[in-house]
Amino acid sequence: MNLLFIHQNFPGQFKHLAPALANAGHDVRALAIDGAGLPQIPMVRYPIGRGSTRDIHPLAADFETKLIRGDACAAAAVRMRQSGYKPDVIVANPGWGESLFLKDVWPDAKLLALLEFFYAVRGLDVNFDAEFAANDIGNAARVRTKNANLLLTMDAMDWGITPTQFQHSTMPRAYRERISVVFDGIDTQIVRPNTAATITVDGKTLRAGDEVLTFVNRNLEPYRGYHQFMRALPHILRERPDATVLIVGGDEVSYGPKAPEGHTWKQMFLDEVKADIDLNRVHFLGRIPYGAYLNVLQVSRCHVYLTYPFVLGWSCIEAMSAGCLVVGSATAPVEEVITHGKNGLLVDFFDHRTLADRVIDALGQPLKYEHLRTAARATSVECYDLAGICLPQQLRLIERLAARTL
Repeated sequence: MNLLFIHQNFPGQFKHLAPALANAGHDVRALAIDGAGLPQIPMVRYPIGRGSTRDIHPLAADFETKLIRGDACAAAAVRMRQSGYKPDVIVANPGWGESLFLKDVWPDAKLLALLEFFYAVRGLDVNFDAEFAANDIGNAARVRTKNANLLLTMDAMDWGITPTQFQHSTMPRAYRERISVVFDGIDTQIVRPNTAATITVDGKTLRAGDEVLTFVNRNLEPYRGYHQFMRALPHILRERPDATVLIVGGDEVSYGPKAPEGHTWKQMFLDEVKADIDLNRVHFLGRIPYGAYLNVLQVSRCHVYLTYPFVLGWSCIEAMSAGCLVVGSATAPVEEVITHGKNGLLVDFFDHRTLADRVIDALGQPLKYEHLRTAARATSVECYDLAGICLPQQLRLIERLAARTL
């Protein structure tokens, strides 16, 4: 087969799938704006030829940026077609607009769209957190228009794929029958418990078994409960005087609104509690190499994962795969993978005092919760393993799509 992967920052979510198909003897190529690429996969980079116009209606601005990217990607696709290239299957992450016009370039190619989230004015992430709510018609209109790109994509796609049942449930009912649920996959042979793991922070070496509390996200922001975690810290550190806290994540914004001008969410919520915590015991590691990140998980005695009703982060499953005791938010994305008292602990997203109490007990009585750590590891292996479960499902889906048996 000829397979073309589309991702603005390739390989993105396709870092395992694309090489697996190339290693199986298929002709695999990629189209991208940026990204490290993969050694065995030829990648065509395309430039963005223009920026957004100044006089456009504010509600159209988000869609215009996606049109610009879609137009640039289609132009690169036309050049590939003129050189004789014709894909059998196109696998695309359409989130930034790249896939908008690809079916017009190659009408006979099958388009598989990776669908991550479909926004709603009510009931999901928008206005979930009253602290940052914007209950006005302008915000509602912005949310609705944000879905325009995905609606066009779903209309054009031959099939869709989404990582979790929760994410599937956010998609419009009219398209759900053409969307399969297949998780991206965790390499559970790499992400695994390691009783010999260590990590050195500010000259102090922490080992698996030490009293370490961990919190990880790409960026430290309200969508991932950073503010609730920080508000729990004063009580946790008072009750657990030997605990060390490791926080991984950047200062930018991945999801949701930006912090007020001149501020970062990280600093705002640190400032809120810093008079009540021992800063020598709280370590902000920023963004760290993957190996160091795994060591953070492997030395963790208790790991906190909080999120709005939004896309589930890989770090939640990776923490479970590493054998962490996860204290998670009782929100739909987390409840899909963690059952309270079975393979982790859950707490109301907004109840930072109960969060603190759960963490305090977890740090103080590790043997009490050992069975949850074992069960968390089993869940990741049995349901989310890359080589044994997720990658084979992805490959079968592409094969069926190419064979036109879907």
